[in-house]
Amino acid sequence: MGTLQSRIGFHTSKYRAGGSGEETGPARAGQHGPTHADAVTSVAALKPDLCVSGGRDKSVAVCSWRSGAALRRFVGHEREVTKVASALDSNRVFSASRDKTVMMWELHRTSGPSQHFPGHELVVTGLAVSPDASRLCTGSRDNTVCKWDTETGECLGRAAISRNLVTHLCWVPGEPYIIQTSEDKTIRIWDSRELQVAHTFPAKRHIQTCCDVSQDGRYCLSASSGSAGEGGEATLWDLRQTRNRVREYKGHFQTTTSCVFLPRGPALAPSVATSSSDSTVKVWDRDTGACLATLLLEGSGPLASLAACDSSMLLCAS
Repeated sequence: MGTLQSRIGFHTSKYRAGGSGEETGPARAGQHGPTHADAVTSVAALKPDLCVSGGRDKSVAVCSWRSGAALRRFVGHEREVTKVASALDSNRVFSASRDKTVMMWELHRTSGPSQHFPGHELVVTGLAVSPDASRLCTGSRDNTVCKWDTETGECLGRAAISRNLVTHLCWVPGEPYIIQTSEDKTIRIWDSRELQVAHTFPAKRHIQTCCDVSQDGRYCLSASSGSAGEGGEATLWDLRQTRNRVREYKGHFQTTTSCVFLPRGPALAPSVATSSSDSTVKVWDRDTGACLATLLLEGSGPLASLAACDSSMLLCAS
């Protein structure tokens, strides 16, 4: 357990779901050899053919997701890497760690990190990179969210909210807003310009573990903790108009650890994907809530992270 990184291929146009029953769609999984010496904790798309991952082995790896070949490995953290992120098509990779720091790495740099962001008092659990990679927002279990200049490493702002144990951050495309999930069961929208909360969605019943934003900025997804079939749902929220809950996606038996919007290919219905501690990946019709496909990754243990590569390929880490 713990060293699996799977590539999941799927064809949304062929998914089927009828009535209350669930049929497994034509998803298939291909396993790459171990990328890390221990569990993979986070994975993110980097460039059209590349992905970045972080692990309990304290390292960050850049790989070809098509071949599984590791192209670069960055070492510098003193404890396990908790999150990785990048601005799409950027040469900059960011990693957060239990050592309370964030590091920035350059794809074509041969030495250590090009920038270091110390300042949090506890494990860093959230990373959000601006589209131009000039700004970085970080969140921690120390109840704070920080904004950084990636060129200078300067902390441009810090905001603290009691009991706001950050679990995930993501940047809204084309906007100055950041979505944040928390162990206090809420989802917040931050205005990055003044680092103030612009909106708080109604609290859920369970810890919110992860979030993602659609490419058009209209919707966000959040994922819930759960066990024995209680909780574990993903929730779609409206960002543009009502800012209400739109629908829920229920079917996982344990905590939903990751949720992503899938890139929309030609003639494909809008879809989202979730991964869970129950070792399954599910693909859902975004608009109807129907489960279109379920893939059980036997022997993988809890699934930690998902990344969408293109309209027919997902990466799943455990």
